[in-house]
Amino acid sequence: MHLFIDHTTSYHFDAKVDYGLQQLRLTPKAREGLQIIDWEIQVDGGYKELAFDDNHANHVDLISIDRGQDSVHIHVKGEVKTENETGIVGQHRGFMALWMFLQPTLLTMPGPKIRALVKELGQDHENDLLRAHALSALIVRHVAYRFGETNAETVAEDAVGIGAGVCQDHAHIFIAAMRLMGHPARYVSGYLMLNDRIQQDATHAWAEAHFPDIGWVGFDISNGYSPDSRYVPVATGLDYREASPISGMRFGASNENMVVQLQVQQ
Repeated sequence: MHLFIDHTTSYHFDAKVDYGLQQLRLTPKAREGLQIIDWEIQVDGGYKELAFDDNHANHVDLISIDRGQDSVHIHVKGEVKTENETGIVGQHRGFMALWMFLQPTLLTMPGPKIRALVKELGQDHENDLLRAHALSALIVRHVAYRFGETNAETVAEDAVGIGAGVCQDHAHIFIAAMRLMGHPARYVSGYLMLNDRIQQDATHAWAEAHFPDIGWVGFDISNGYSPDSRYVPVATGLDYREASPISGMRFGASNENMVVQLQVQQ
């Protein structure tokens, strides 16, 4: 499938910026079943300092914000060709050892509620892969997909307590539970072509878990299936903070307003 992506993120600050740096993880991740045909990132209000691959083999562009700016616009446009791998990513690659994906983070630290989910899941499944799919369905039953209940800093345990969240929360809960069950797991941010509309107001997030005989396998908990050719992975990490599309710091502006315009279409 050929996918065309047009993604603009605009920041408007209530005061002029003295100094700012942002890390952009906005280039599709090199892996089987994904070919980048054309990809371009443009920045208005800043400029690219350098580019590098981080410890998760994500491509990162480091940009600085021009002094005195009160807005920054980041425009991504490109074309990719994808294949349906039925969620299977394959064997582990990258700079980080596999055991590191068993380590909890602040956003994925399991507590009594997540442990209760794993206990409710039980052992009555033919294999670990089917158990992971059952976990995905169980999470959505306990944590409804609903905007406005959580934010980017909500930890997985709290999202279970709230009983609602978005794709980021579902991914974090799944990751925490899979690590409890002894499987390395990681967070994925990227793009998803929706069947019912072209215009979107946010990127998407899902999770991947590692199985000894298969390798990494993707799970879109919010939608209830494994990623197919409509998905474009951009960055992976132990949690959202390591795979967020844009992260950074600044001095001289106390508040910001962020607007995202995104189109993903065949």
